[in-house]
Amino acid sequence: MKLLDKLTGREVDDFAKQLAEMVAKRYPPVLDKTAEKRVSVNRISKVLEDALERAAEYGRTNKLGVYRRARLANAFRWELKERGYSDKFIEVATEGMVVYVTRPGKKEAPTDKTA
Repeated sequence: MKLLDKLTGREVDDFAKQLAEMVAKRYPPVLDKTAEKRVSVNRISKVLEDALERAAEYGRTNKLGVYRRARLANAFRWELKERGYSDKFIEVATEGMVVYVTRPGKKEAPTDKTA
């Protein structure tokens, strides 16, 4: 079944759902829609950075191709929309997802072997 999940993209969809849940726990959609209670930009940035770093790690360990990266971004977008986030927040979060997942992985600094 695991191979079938990989072929159908269910694994990517499940991960996108986990990411949206992670964001929703730390920054609920109610806070995004409420004008009276504004959350600091730093808090929103930290929540998104944590989720997107996790997405980047997932992309590196699962070697996502173009199709699966696009599927991940779209599934994440729809999960956020279903949870009730504003279109502006969804756009920023999805754009961040694309940037984080497509950039090259972190490389270790070269070690000096002459010492």
